[in-house]
Amino acid sequence: MEAVDVNVVHAAEDMVAEGAPIFPHGASPSIGDDGQADTIDPADGDVFDVVVVGAGPTGENLADRVHAGGLSVAIVEHELVGGECSYWACMPSKALLRPVAAVADARRVAGAAQAVTGAVDAGAVLARRDEFAANWKDDGQVEWLDKAGLCLVRGHGRLDGERRVVVRTPDGGERVLTARHAVALCTGTQAAVPDLPGVSSAKVWTSREATSAKQVPGRLAVIGGGVVAVEMATAWRALGSAVTMLVRDDRLLTGMEPFVGEIVAETLGESGVDVRFGESATAVERRADGTVELTLGGGGSLTADEVLFATGRRPATADLGLETVGLKPGGWVEVDDTGVVRGAGGTWLYAAGDLNHRALLTHQGKYQGRIFGGVIADRAFGRQLDTEPWGRSVATADLHAVTQVVFSDPEAAAAGLTLEQARSKGLRVRAVDYDLGQVAGSALYADGYRGQARAVVDLDREVLVGVTFVGPGVAELVHSAAMAVAAQVPVSRLWHVVPAYPTIGEVWLRLLETYRG
Repeated sequence: MEAVDVNVVHAAEDMVAEGAPIFPHGASPSIGDDGQADTIDPADGDVFDVVVVGAGPTGENLADRVHAGGLSVAIVEHELVGGECSYWACMPSKALLRPVAAVADARRVAGAAQAVTGAVDAGAVLARRDEFAANWKDDGQVEWLDKAGLCLVRGHGRLDGERRVVVRTPDGGERVLTARHAVALCTGTQAAVPDLPGVSSAKVWTSREATSAKQVPGRLAVIGGGVVAVEMATAWRALGSAVTMLVRDDRLLTGMEPFVGEIVAETLGESGVDVRFGESATAVERRADGTVELTLGGGGSLTADEVLFATGRRPATADLGLETVGLKPGGWVEVDDTGVVRGAGGTWLYAAGDLNHRALLTHQGKYQGRIFGGVIADRAFGRQLDTEPWGRSVATADLHAVTQVVFSDPEAAAAGLTLEQARSKGLRVRAVDYDLGQVAGSALYADGYRGQARAVVDLDREVLVGVTFVGPGVAELVHSAAMAVAAQVPVSRLWHVVPAYPTIGEVWLRLLETYRG
């Protein structure tokens, strides 16, 4: 996309404030349902073709695709432009984890191991983390919006009936935005903390505090066994915390293949993390000395300096004005495969990203943003949609080819369905397993390499519907898995995809050999 003169954007905003239509960068006038250019009533306030609520990665991607399709866009954000991922999730958490993995990898290779003579430098890791979180300033993201030709409106946006968004601005005022064609909700989720006695006054950590903390706690209690719990236990243990995990279930990472949680739990234990399965907290108390005491469901108590509740997410929809369009506030927002919100009437309201509960992952939200943004532009200009599975107008990958990486030690990566998920869909499948440690590239990567790979094969179509890896360095294998699953490449053709020797990726050949026998 060509660079945009910021002055052009501001000039366009001024025109909107006066009630005139804007078509930045040569975009065509918006076309209404009757095929004519929409007329604008100055009483409607600021008028744009599309209003996007939420300027995280999902909202940014959706707004960018809408704008590229020839429409004017306002994007509303009440916190930092760039959203959760940029400042409190993906980027800072991986910045904390990368030094941990680098040191762990070095220690697994004779010769390099002898060079590792000390612990991870916590101060340097936290400083590097701050840089990747842009020191919690969004200047760079705002500059990108300006250059992309997207109008940023600061404040808290709420629906106020069809195609209207009222923004409560930082100065206490209000700004009314009206959309000619569509409003897209991209507000994501928030940490879900259980309503236990003492929680509200104990100043507990959520994922935000865990990724932005300025000091290493001496003792950290982690409640949960999912991705956030595992990653933060990995990071803070390596940075010097004594970590105890309270896991309600009988294994970690229950959304992945069972062997993933088993291998990750073993390595966490070896690193010094105290992993307690079948355990939970029933009450929390922040003592006068600053420590936290947890009352345990199985009896007894646990004292820590900080406690992280990594107990899931809830949709950020409680104060979004959903009730003004006939929807229930506070819940997940259901959409069809083109992103249209069910129950709002018509095709004017969209929801992309975590709040629609299709796939709570940043990259899947960005994918939805690209798909749904294209849909909005196509509908605005009367272009025919392609709604066949895997067509340009539907987010089919949400249903069949979701990708995920857990940056634990070792890493876990998956694309598509687990064996259990495939069977629950009624597919006739076979799981093909292979010991990753037996691959030449893995043996070179780390002495005593420990890992596992699984491919789930649809026996009726002879295509892969799911692939999972766990082991050091497997994150980079996930895209090849996603391509095989999404493209539904026949096993007979995968046989001709020759992996380079000696790489960890040679496991693809070993899986196919095991399947064919």
